Amino acid sequence: DADLEQTGFHYTMSLIQEYKMFILYTLMDFGVVRFNEMAVIRGISFKTLSATLKELEADQLVHREEYPQIPPKVEYSLTERGKSLIPILDNLCQWGDDHRL
Repeated sequence: DADLEQTGFHYTMSLIQEYKMFILYTLMDFGVVRFNEMAVIRGISFKTLSATLKELEADQLVHREEYPQIPPKVEYSLTERGKSLIPILDNLCQWGDDHRL
């Protein structure tokens, strides 16, 4: 009779759904990344990337640093909360490596 939406699993998946996991992995792998450098994520439009980064920032998983210069420079990095997901992402990667067909 448990409500799946009230579980920790549901909450965690809501934080890393769709492109969010790819963005988190990119930041985990490269550290500080500029918006245009996120183009390594195939299939994501700039609009979706922008919206997803805003959601990750609102979830306090990603830090956005804007520099007042021309042209504008914006960098993204993981927060401490975001870094706490690294072991989970590492385990997912390891599982994929171990079970890839």
